[in-house]
Amino acid sequence: MALPMSIHQSLISPTANPELERALRQRLERRCAIAGRLGELEPLAVRLGLIQSTLTPKFRDPTLVLFAADHGLAVDGIALPNGRTTREQALLALQHRLPATVFARSQGMHVTVVDCGIAEPLSPQQRLLARKIAHGTRNSRAGPAMTLEQAHAGVRVGMEISDNLAGNVIACAGLGQGSLEAAALVLSRLMDMPVQDFIVSGPDMPHEDLAHLMLVLQGAQARHREVQEPMAVLAAFGGFELAVMVGAMLVAASKRQLILVDGLPACAALKVASMIAPPVTDYAVFCRSTTHRGLDEALALFHAAALLELGMECGDGTGATVAWPLIRCAAALLTEVQDIPDGPVHSRPSDLRETGSGGTPSTHPGALTTGAGRSGFGSKY
Repeated sequence: MALPMSIHQSLISPTANPELERALRQRLERRCAIAGRLGELEPLAVRLGLIQSTLTPKFRDPTLVLFAADHGLAVDGIALPNGRTTREQALLALQHRLPATVFARSQGMHVTVVDCGIAEPLSPQQRLLARKIAHGTRNSRAGPAMTLEQAHAGVRVGMEISDNLAGNVIACAGLGQGSLEAAALVLSRLMDMPVQDFIVSGPDMPHEDLAHLMLVLQGAQARHREVQEPMAVLAAFGGFELAVMVGAMLVAASKRQLILVDGLPACAALKVASMIAPPVTDYAVFCRSTTHRGLDEALALFHAAALLELGMECGDGTGATVAWPLIRCAAALLTEVQDIPDGPVHSRPSDLRETGSGGTPSTHPGALTTGAGRSGFGSKY
């Protein structure tokens, strides 16, 4: 089954534009001359301008999308994330009881939870998109996690979701028992790297936990040792949430939208998407919610670093919500900071204090004009 033509590589343009990049850097040089260098905000601002192909990038209605699904590997003793089932994690997100969703709301981001394949039923509710491909994947140790037809169906679901989002920013994160392990299997096969590189959480990971995971995952690898083609690899090892993220990322890139990639499952989805259409990675900014060492390996595949390194150990998506204000600031550096003319800086009427009777400047605390309503961080980013 062929992928839909709307995600053909030719419809996703690379962001490289030397002339525009020079203009963006020149604009930043002028802006930074006002108050000094702004470090990593400057290359980020250039990337944002290249993504939107403009000197004045603007963002609107950002959405954090949590793609949730269960995995057949769970029957082999894969640990529950934070001790909660996928359904429970999804409910906490929908109820704004997770740091990621609380932070998102405080930053003006919409939150959507997509039921890509949660094993248990979820009742209809606001912010939930019911797009269940099936009630969880099968165990990849016993056979393909999903059929190739289901993998393609997941990609089409993601395309539909991304195409219908109101804004031009999508933050992608996976959620579910076995999601990290499925992502590790996908990355291991696509990159011909040891799966252990992606599942070792850190030096303090208990040896017995690592040994059990290696037994399970190597069994899955042996079962599908001949599989190489990206969509076939996704079907053999992946989760429905990975397939749906692939489609969402491809369509977002085709519309020149910013993609925030948070966590190992999102990295695995981006790798699959990039093997379908390589320019999709031009539109990705990486975030992280955990210090998991496997994520270091995944980021290295893209020659990338996360926007922030805060030492968090939270569910995926949290890092994207914390990084969002930095992205807004980087865009504002291009769109809101004004150039200054040569020569001395003079007061403008709007800079002057209000005057009291007889023209004497008023000095009470409320006398300065504030420019209310002219903030660079309004409801339209």
